[in-house]
Amino acid sequence: MSFTYRIEIQLFMRFISILFLGFFYLIACNSVDKEDASLFFLKGNVQLTAKNYEQAIHYYDESILKNPDFADAYLNRGLALLATDKTEEALSSLSNAIEKDDELFPAYLARAEVYNRLALWENVEKDLAEIQTLYADSSQFHLIRGNFMVGKNNFSNALAAYDRAITLNPGNVEALVNRGAVFFENKEFELAGKDFEQAVRLDPRQVQALNNLGLLASRQQNWSAALAYFDRALSVNAVDPFTLNNKGYVLLQTGKLDEAQTLINRSLSNKADNGYALRNLALYYQKKKDLIKAIEIYQKAIDLQQSVELLFGYAGEAYFLNGNKIEACRTWSTGVTLKDSLAINSLNKYCN
Repeated sequence: MSFTYRIEIQLFMRFISILFLGFFYLIACNSVDKEDASLFFLKGNVQLTAKNYEQAIHYYDESILKNPDFADAYLNRGLALLATDKTEEALSSLSNAIEKDDELFPAYLARAEVYNRLALWENVEKDLAEIQTLYADSSQFHLIRGNFMVGKNNFSNALAAYDRAITLNPGNVEALVNRGAVFFENKEFELAGKDFEQAVRLDPRQVQALNNLGLLASRQQNWSAALAYFDRALSVNAVDPFTLNNKGYVLLQTGKLDEAQTLINRSLSNKADNGYALRNLALYYQKKKDLIKAIEIYQKAIDLQQSVELLFGYAGEAYFLNGNKIEACRTWSTGVTLKDSLAINSLNKYCN
């Protein structure tokens, strides 16, 4: 999910990042190859635990070469691939694990998260149904179910699932972040802040929670606090496109235009289809009074058909400042249907 930016609220999908560690199995060795496979598997587990994912993948590949039927190696290889955002490869590896052993239930749980990321909702539901009785008391299961409900825009059931995940494991940082994201989306900002703060207490390097706290501070126009949170997040992950863009927006609001442009461009180099980053880049050109360039980039953001807060309000302003009142009013009218608060105010002020 992506939190829209109340400045750039990028919720979910950034917030929803789940790693499955701890599903490590050892098999009986019936041959030299199987012994070698087990040794490579154990080496892979060491690297997976240390978050050296590429090295882990290498060892799991070696294990599978020695024993092509080693379901557990496919499972842990899938986890390592998922951790490096190689989603399609992770799906293939986890499906291979299930094909080799259809009672390897952790593989269903992991694959359900992969399907979440791919927005294959029927597949998510099928995998979760396969294991729901066995995993009824699993915090991770309810976290993934919550993610599924978010993907289906069923926020009330998502909250119920995250509540259950946190009850089962109060230290489930991802569930706290994702529940906070839903509270944010529902404009329950105080509750959102409490969840993000608890997540940071549990994990001071939790990028999504730090970023979201920055968004909350930005909503209150507490720019110095927002920048402090974004800087903390970037100290952990200097290339996170959402945090780069959010910080860029704050810099736009505080008059540091050229520094803002640098960060927004860095964000777009890492995620070119981010409608919020395009909106903010257009806003940069608008503030620099290059209205033609601003309008061009606003249109790119609009063409993505993402839900981007204030996009139509800002785009209408650019048309209006460029002397095209007809197009400004048309753009604001579209924004009104999308509940864009800036578009609503501008339409009432200039077009009625």
